[in-house]
Amino acid sequence: MNIAEQIARYAVTLDGERLPPLVVTRVKQRLVDSLACTLGAYGSTPAMAATAMAATVPVPAATVFGTNRRTTPDIAAFANGTMVRYLDYNDGYMSLEPGHPSDNIPACLAVAEAEGASGRDLIAAITVAYEVQMRLQDAAGLNKRGWDHVNYVLVSVAAAASRLMKLTEAQTAQAINMALNGHVAMRQVRSGELSAWKGASAANAARNAIFCASLARHGMDGPSPIFEGKMGFIRQVSGELDFDIGRFGTPENGDYRILKSLTKTFPTNGELHTAVWAAIALRPQVPDLDDIASIHIDTTDIGYRILASDPQKWRPATRETADHSLPYNVARGLMDGDIKLASYDAAMIADPMAVDLMARTTVKEDPALTALFPQHLPNRVTLTLRSGAVLVKEVVSGPGSVETPMEDADFAAKFRRMARPHIGEQAQDAVLGFAAGLEEQTGYTALFQAMCP
Repeated sequence: MNIAEQIARYAVTLDGERLPPLVVTRVKQRLVDSLACTLGAYGSTPAMAATAMAATVPVPAATVFGTNRRTTPDIAAFANGTMVRYLDYNDGYMSLEPGHPSDNIPACLAVAEAEGASGRDLIAAITVAYEVQMRLQDAAGLNKRGWDHVNYVLVSVAAAASRLMKLTEAQTAQAINMALNGHVAMRQVRSGELSAWKGASAANAARNAIFCASLARHGMDGPSPIFEGKMGFIRQVSGELDFDIGRFGTPENGDYRILKSLTKTFPTNGELHTAVWAAIALRPQVPDLDDIASIHIDTTDIGYRILASDPQKWRPATRETADHSLPYNVARGLMDGDIKLASYDAAMIADPMAVDLMARTTVKEDPALTALFPQHLPNRVTLTLRSGAVLVKEVVSGPGSVETPMEDADFAAKFRRMARPHIGEQAQDAVLGFAAGLEEQTGYTALFQAMCP
């Protein structure tokens, strides 16, 4: 069997009734986390653009969050996925390729609603999606070769959507073949000055994957073998792919990758969280920020390449660039002792103090820190004061990591914080109650109604 066929078999045959309780709990927590991110995106330009586009295709199949509008599942997945990703506040996973497995959740939800799938079916599909995407992230890095991590979302959503549509193994493999061949995404989306498409790239991959699953349902087939072929993914995009279906999570080994996903306490890039924690820890030792002569940040190879190597990261002009700027976020952590949604308002980005602190900053990769990646996302911040004193803080791990995971109460607090400007307490309770009883749900109308302002 080729790789696409192996993934298809896994997607179709995973026993959703035998998932470990902790896996089910993690799925529910990731759903709440994604819904919190969705609410935080209400009113944003990308969300409004995607919602307006969805309104042009009125189909009674899948609901767009924050509205009473329904459209096709692929367009709903795009609109809702753009909202989940907008704040860069959703979960992540670091391996040979970094990525955000919760990008799969709005796609699975859209297909589940359109297909009349149960909450238990949705849990199984999300588990499949996480497993496929994260195992592919383990198998090969893409960003150094100029390709975006959302290429793995093409495969994971094709597999999960096919399961929800109750496609056969053969149809599921064809959905994967079509999705991967026709929609490979370039890494330029995360290079230089970042645009709104940064938050829409994965949503677009999900949209394309759902469309391909629908085509497979109606008899369309795609190029094969899509991974191993002469002009396939391995030779053209990923390079060597360390893929072994035997590593995938099963009831026997219990090693489901969702258990390794990370969640965020700040609405910003995951690799820089520990740098923010370090800056916050140092702040009480600096009575006046003008006393800082220089700031030096030691980081990992990927931290330097993604967060500090472009000139735009040193003078960000957009929210999307600012939340991927290591010098900006350290400056903001020193100034405010926190990172909030408002940290990326235009006035905050242009704040003369932030600009001045960035001008005093240098960033360098430390091979010793790189060696800790991807198990850890370490950063070290060194402040040299005008007095000559040197203050150093290294943080290797923090809240939301595998070692110190967020729990139900943390996700509920995050959800309520994002929900408060948009929906009332009764609606918040309804959403949290829906997620808590997800395996017993038979429909999704109550969820979408509660999420509507």
